[in-house]
Amino acid sequence: MDKQWELPLPLEAEALSAARSIALDLKCPALIAELLYRKGYRTREEIHEFFYPNLSKLLDPFLFEQMDKAVTRILKAIEDKEQIVIYGDYDVDGTTATALLYLGLRRIGGLIDFYIPHRMIDGYGLSLNSLDQLKATGATLLISVDCGVNAIEEITAINAMGMEIIVTDHHNPKEILPDAYAIINPKLPGTTYPFHHLAGVGVAYKLLMAIYQRLGIATHDNVIKYMDLVAVGTIADIVPLTDENRVFASIGLQHLIEKKNLGLNALTQISNLNQKNLDTTDIVFGIAPRINAAGRMGSAAVAVDLLIATEEEKSLELAEVIEHQNSLRQQEDQKTFIEACDIIEKKYKDMAHTPVMIISSDDWHQGVIGIVASKLVEKYYRPVIMISFKEGFGSGSGRSVADFDLFEALKHTEHNLHSFGGHKYAVGLTIYQEYIDRFENELSRYISEHLQLDKIKPPLKIDHELEIYDINDNLMSWMERFAPFGPENYHPVFLTRQVSIASYPYNVGRNHLKLKVMKNGNVLDLIGYNLGDFLPLLKKNALIDIAFTLEYNRFGNKTTIQGKLRDIHLHK
Repeated sequence: MDKQWELPLPLEAEALSAARSIALDLKCPALIAELLYRKGYRTREEIHEFFYPNLSKLLDPFLFEQMDKAVTRILKAIEDKEQIVIYGDYDVDGTTATALLYLGLRRIGGLIDFYIPHRMIDGYGLSLNSLDQLKATGATLLISVDCGVNAIEEITAINAMGMEIIVTDHHNPKEILPDAYAIINPKLPGTTYPFHHLAGVGVAYKLLMAIYQRLGIATHDNVIKYMDLVAVGTIADIVPLTDENRVFASIGLQHLIEKKNLGLNALTQISNLNQKNLDTTDIVFGIAPRINAAGRMGSAAVAVDLLIATEEEKSLELAEVIEHQNSLRQQEDQKTFIEACDIIEKKYKDMAHTPVMIISSDDWHQGVIGIVASKLVEKYYRPVIMISFKEGFGSGSGRSVADFDLFEALKHTEHNLHSFGGHKYAVGLTIYQEYIDRFENELSRYISEHLQLDKIKPPLKIDHELEIYDINDNLMSWMERFAPFGPENYHPVFLTRQVSIASYPYNVGRNHLKLKVMKNGNVLDLIGYNLGDFLPLLKKNALIDIAFTLEYNRFGNKTTIQGKLRDIHLHK
C-alpha cells in the first residue's frame, strides 16, 4: 500500500529565529532545536522537563471525583478483613494493573485475590459467568481494572448478589453508566482530571497512590515501587506517551532495567532482550506479545501469577509456559492471516469502493483475531472487523485506519450487536450470526459517508529532511533524550532524497529488507521491516528517496548507527 508522505511546512522567520536561539542555548544541532520547537518545547524549563521526566509531573489522584469515596471504601474493607477481588482484563494492560493492585494492597494488609476472565469462556470484561464463583470466595468488594465502565447488566447483578464494585477503567463510556459504588475513569463526561489518556494500569496506579497518600506512606520508594508494571502496561496499550504516561514509561523502564520484578525479569531473559538498553520497542515487540499470549491461548491468570511471583525459580517456570503459548500464538496468527487474506481477495473484488472489511469464520481462534485484524489494516488500509463464530454467536475484534473513529461508527449500528466496547482505533464486539449481513450493510454505509475512500492512503509524517553526512554520534546522543518513544512522541521520521543503492539489497527473516545507501561518499545501513516486497524493484546504483528513523544497532560489543526504513520512493 503506497504511503502518503506528509512533509512539514517550513518554519516562518520568527519561528526559525526561535529555533536557532534554542540551538545556541543548548549547544545542540539545529535539527534537534527545530524538532523541539515544533513539539512545543521552547523554553529551557520546558525542554528540561521533557528531557528529564520526573515524579513532580504526576497529578494528585484525588482530582478524580470519586477517588475519595473509593479509597474510604477500600480502607474499610482492609480494616474489616473483607475479601477483596481484583477483576482484571486479559491483556497486558489488564494483567499488569491486576498485579499492581494485588501486590500493592497485600502490602498494607488487604485480604486480596484476583480474577481474570477466560477469553473463550467469559468473553471480554466483567462476565455474568464469573459472579457465582466470585460470590463463593466470600468476596464483598470487587475492584475492576481496565474494564467495567460499560458493564451495566453485570454490575446490576453484582449489586443484587450483595457485593459492591469499584470500577477503574480508561475505555470510552457510553451514555448510561453502571450503578457501581465508585467509577474512576479519566474519560468520564465532565471529569475534572486533567489528563485523559491514562492506560488502565495508570488508573489502577492512581488508586493505589491515593490509598498510600491517605495512609501517609506515599514515600519516594513506594511511589516508584511498581512503576515497572505501570510502564509495561502503559507502553503496551499504545496510549500517548505524554505527560504522566511519559513519566511512567521513563522511570518504569529504568526500574525494569534494575530487575525489580522477578516475573518481568524472567520475560526479559526468555525474550533475549538486552537488559541494559530496554526501550519501548522491546516492550511492544518482546515482552507485551508474550504476556498477551497467555490470555490469547489459555488463561491470562498465568501472566498475573508470573508478575506477582516472589521466587525466581517459579518465575522462570511460568515464563517458559508463556513462551510456549507465544509460539503457539505465532503459528495461529500466521495460519489465520493467510485464511483471512484469501477470504478478502474473494469477497472484496473492488477495494477502491470497499469502505470496511468484515470477515468471519467458525474456525478462527478468538485469541488471535485482534492481532490479525491489525495486520490486515496494514496490508489493505481499510477498517477491518474479524469475527469468530461458535454455534451462531460471534466474538469480534476491529481495527481502524488513521483518524477514523471505529468506536463511534459502532454506536450508529449497535442495534445489530449484542455488545461492544473499545477505543477509536480498536474495538471488540459480540453479535448473533443472523444480524451479520445487516450489520455489514449499515456499517459500510456509515463508513462510506464519513471516510473519503478515494483519498485514503496510510499517512507517513516526515519530521525533517536530513543528509547522511549529518548523521553522527552527537546527533544520536541528543536524539536519545527524546525517548521513551511512542504515540504523540514517535521516533522522528527523516527524509533523504536521491541516495544511491550502494550494494545488492537482500531480504532477511520474514520479508525484511536490508540495504546500504550512499550519498556524497557517506554510507548508511538500512533495515526495512516487512518491506521485502521492494526487493525486485531495487537495483544497485539506482537513485531512491528514503523515509527512515534512526537507531543504534547493538550486536555483541559493537554498536553502530542504522536507519530503520519506513518507506521508499523510486526514481523513474
